[in-house]
Amino acid sequence: MFLKPQSVFKTGQFVSINLLNLSKMMGKNNNEYALVTGATSGIGLELAKLLANDGYNLVIVGRNQETLNNTAAQLKSSGVKIATFNKNLFYPDDVYSLYAELKVNNISPSVLINDAGQGLYGKFVDTDLNRELDIISLNITAVIILTKLFLKDRVDKGYGKILNLASIASTSPGPWHSVYHGTKAFILSWSEAIREELKDSGITITALLPGPTATDFFNKALMNNSKIMEDWENFSTAEEVAKDGFTAMMKGDDKIISGLKNKLTVAMSNLSTESMAAHRMGEMQKPQSQKD
Repeated sequence: MFLKPQSVFKTGQFVSINLLNLSKMMGKNNNEYALVTGATSGIGLELAKLLANDGYNLVIVGRNQETLNNTAAQLKSSGVKIATFNKNLFYPDDVYSLYAELKVNNISPSVLINDAGQGLYGKFVDTDLNRELDIISLNITAVIILTKLFLKDRVDKGYGKILNLASIASTSPGPWHSVYHGTKAFILSWSEAIREELKDSGITITALLPGPTATDFFNKALMNNSKIMEDWENFSTAEEVAKDGFTAMMKGDDKIISGLKNKLTVAMSNLSTESMAAHRMGEMQKPQSQKD
């Protein structure tokens, strides 16, 4: 026997709550929603699992409804409500319409996870400009729009949490992956700036800086022939990174570098000149076919 969904979305869909799991919601944040982009795989999916296990209802966003439905099926065992939205965050209009539909359905997420992001491998002179402009739209523009709309909604309420996916790529120039590194440098700097602006608002902003993580990111970025992939067996898992990010966000920390090796990498970058850091990263990311 299942409960009826409480609302009907135009493009969003509720996943029903099994009555046997209803008790899991009691005493948790069962009136709170978390909005998670990139929730259908990788770090975003693991963050969604952690939020659901903590009792947060979920709004998950993706471009493929079938994938969204499969993800919702995985998550509903936690006994929370899950709303799926088929939106393409490469397009600003889809980002705006997402929040408009949340308002229509009286959903005011108190947690925002800006996880969705992509990269593109290759020398900048050779890479596809239109693809890179799309990546800038996803990695920066969509994050800015969602964060602005979240803050406009939450500031008067006096509480909320934002987790922005930066990267250790944000701390160093990135030859062979230059646009991605540039977008993540923006996300880190901007997150720290608005965190300061919001320090007395009750809303915290945390930046998560993972290093290389065993997800489909590298395949989508066409990086399978990069030298960095030779160390695949030592990459962090999405679960490890998500746990670090979730813990830091819940504590209200300003940022977290996930993993000891990545902390050392960032420390080395901080001690280097920009040109030295760029050279070191270029050597790490150049094609495997290029000789040392």
